[in-house]
Amino acid sequence: MKNLRPSWEAANLYSGQRVGIFVDVQNLYYSARALYGSKVNFKEILREAVRGRSLIRAIAYVIRAGIEEEQSFFDVLQNMGYEVKAKDLQVFPGGHKKGDWDIGIAMDAIELAPKLDVIVLVSGDGDFTPLVEHLRRALGCRVEVMAFGRSCSSKLIQAADEFIDLDREPERFLLGRP
Repeated sequence: MKNLRPSWEAANLYSGQRVGIFVDVQNLYYSARALYGSKVNFKEILREAVRGRSLIRAIAYVIRAGIEEEQSFFDVLQNMGYEVKAKDLQVFPGGHKKGDWDIGIAMDAIELAPKLDVIVLVSGDGDFTPLVEHLRRALGCRVEVMAFGRSCSSKLIQAADEFIDLDREPERFLLGRP
């Protein structure tokens, strides 16, 4: 049975563990908006992901869409301790838009894995399931997934060593929740 512990309980945590955090900002943003009509508290996400361990890198992957207030949001993330990686939203003929970091997140996680004991993937995107399996099997990392359980891929949950369900404490992980 997968460990679906409440976030405040410690399981398999050691203060000497080197942790890397990879945040799929778009995935979390749209999940929080769809499920709660709210915004994500990225400061609490970082705090929960680290949980007293040795933080090596915390990377927030964002999409630049040309919206006026987005740069101030990116600055806030950086001030919280995240390294912000941004790419432009792609707009195709006919109006179709695409903006994701799946390959970038995967490449960074694989490249940093030898320097980490624990990888925390903050996303509910099932496309990351093969990445999680590879990080565990081939690179020997413990992989924790943090996401809103109601919008998280069940395959991703099963692939992880631990799943931290943000739905269990929405008052902590959301801002301005009605």
